[in-house]
Amino acid sequence: MIRKIWDEDPNGRNTPLLALLRLLSLPHGGMVAARNRLYDGGLLKPQKLPRPVVSVGNLTVGGTGKTPTVIFMAHLLKDHGYHSAVLSRGYGGSANAPVNVVSDGNRIRMGWREAGDEPILIAQALPRIPVLTGSRRLLTGRAAVETFGADILILDDGFQHRSLFRDIDILLLDAARPFGNGFLLPRGPLREPPDALRRADILLRTGNAENGEPLREAASLPSFRAIHKPQGLVAGGTQRIETVAALRGQKVFAFAGIGSPEAFRRSLTELRAEVVGFRIFPDHHPYDLSDIESLRRLAAKSGAARIVTTEKDGIRLVDSPDFLAELFLLRIAMEIKPTEPFAELIFSRIAY
Repeated sequence: MIRKIWDEDPNGRNTPLLALLRLLSLPHGGMVAARNRLYDGGLLKPQKLPRPVVSVGNLTVGGTGKTPTVIFMAHLLKDHGYHSAVLSRGYGGSANAPVNVVSDGNRIRMGWREAGDEPILIAQALPRIPVLTGSRRLLTGRAAVETFGADILILDDGFQHRSLFRDIDILLLDAARPFGNGFLLPRGPLREPPDALRRADILLRTGNAENGEPLREAASLPSFRAIHKPQGLVAGGTQRIETVAALRGQKVFAFAGIGSPEAFRRSLTELRAEVVGFRIFPDHHPYDLSDIESLRRLAAKSGAARIVTTEKDGIRLVDSPDFLAELFLLRIAMEIKPTEPFAELIFSRIAY
């Protein structure tokens, strides 16, 4: 429901619920402004780790492609000889130790319920790269350096984590709606006001960048296009991968519990799949038996030849292997253009 409210025209109807949400945005905005003033004025100072830190974050809640960008950055750094580690908050996970080792680079040590779905997805995509979670990234960063010998640290969803110094702040914005409806949480999806993007070092515009409006707040920022590229269809519960061409002309029932489900739907239609049914769940939704029974009924009623979901949703369905085996998971990677200038900028900023 909240996503639907965020997608509406902010100048449209006004209801008691919208008025309440806007009222609730005021204390959030006040806390954000006060905290930023303390850091901007130097009264609070970020703590520094002994290795370079690259942060990947955004201004809005979910849906811009942070996870595939983190994976892209880890591959880029590895290809240039760096031994990186990923530091995540571990949103949705039950593990609450100061430092939680999701992956030591050799094996994944935790399940999604402990670690959160996104750290598990990152760990699966990045063998030989440690993934750690914890609310204080200073502590997880120290552990990554001291225990795993990391020589560079990737901060997942770190733009608002100002207590840790970062050498590069990479900020992702949806090209079509960079600031959502323009309101702060909970009336809108903004975590901070738009002028906060001036703290960024690099801007990545995701989605349909051709239709994006110029941003006066980012006039001086190096800007690149970040494209979600479908890579293949993973048969649920296996390592078997088909090409995305297998979706062309097929009737598909799809579902997703991610930050931007409509982007997933668009990916399917752009692959020429015939989406005959689509079910949306909240981001990070833990599927239960009633959800699975409902999805099976809807898929059967739609006449779909395949049931397709995201890899992130597949992480949360490992406890239902029979249903997972009925699914195909669309694997998405991030492609940044132009790639060479982006890489050159990154390595010029982290050279110590």
